[in-house]
Amino acid sequence: MLDDANSPSPFHAGEQEMQRRADRRDMAETLGRRMIRPFMPDQHREFFAQLPFLAAGAVDADGWPWASLLSGPPGFVVSPDPEHLQVTPNRAAGDPVQAAIREGAPLGLLGIELHSRRRNRLNGRVTSAGRNGFTLRVHQSFGNCPQYIQERDLIPADDVPAAPPQAFADLPPEHSARIAQADTFFVASHIPAAENPEREGVDVSHRGGRPGFVRVAGNTLTIPDFRGNNHFNTLGNFLLNPRAGLAFPDFETSSLLLLTGTVDLLEEDHPDLAGFEGAQRGWQVTLNKGLWLESALPWRTGPGGFAPQTLRTGTWAEAEARAAAPGP
Repeated sequence: MLDDANSPSPFHAGEQEMQRRADRRDMAETLGRRMIRPFMPDQHREFFAQLPFLAAGAVDADGWPWASLLSGPPGFVVSPDPEHLQVTPNRAAGDPVQAAIREGAPLGLLGIELHSRRRNRLNGRVTSAGRNGFTLRVHQSFGNCPQYIQERDLIPADDVPAAPPQAFADLPPEHSARIAQADTFFVASHIPAAENPEREGVDVSHRGGRPGFVRVAGNTLTIPDFRGNNHFNTLGNFLLNPRAGLAFPDFETSSLLLLTGTVDLLEEDHPDLAGFEGAQRGWQVTLNKGLWLESALPWRTGPGGFAPQTLRTGTWAEAEARAAAPGP
């Protein structure tokens, strides 16, 4: 028996259920017990300290998760000891993640280095917070593989004052077009205390694909789920709390498109996924509200070099063409 009272599983009930559905439960448990730690190894501590940005996930006062990017010069993240991370990000007006960072709040962080495709994740709880930054107590820390990360080099952005945040309840056409051409976004998910008091927390994860891997239909986005580490941290959270926060960086304009909404999970045999190359299952997000943070990032970059795994996946246009093609 993998789960016993003396050695609790690192995965909550939603993650375990998704692992069972994928027939990866035993393998995920074995690897998770080795990989997921309540502290950061020295390699991770050094990695975070050299980054110019972190992906972050937090929850607003109404229970909606948000994802965003926290930026600063390398060294804006430091680890005084293996159980704590201190972060001093640039302030971004209107950023709902920064607004939600307060003492006692759950927080998910993802350190990702685009030019090397390295990434490490952690989640925990904020022990102190102020205008100059915050300290996070680590609950779980683990590495991720480089799959689906597009290779990019960051360069400093022009010093353009950030515009006031633009809020919306329906996706404007220009933002729908951005999403339809995106090859990268970040997703936050959340387990509230009411669902699982012992496992309350926030996770933030990277998603990548070829431009056209996110389908936009009105206020609903459809997203394939590709083969990953079989932890099912994001989808397991959705199973217990079907809400998501999405952050789409506009790398060329140094801006951020942030969305939050409700989630529906799609199994592998769902008709919407028919013909989508590489999709093992999927999910849909229906918008609740969104924000456009123009010139919010201190860096920019151009088109990325696709990861090998990305090139083996499809787009919605290709999937629809396959579905429309006459049979043999």
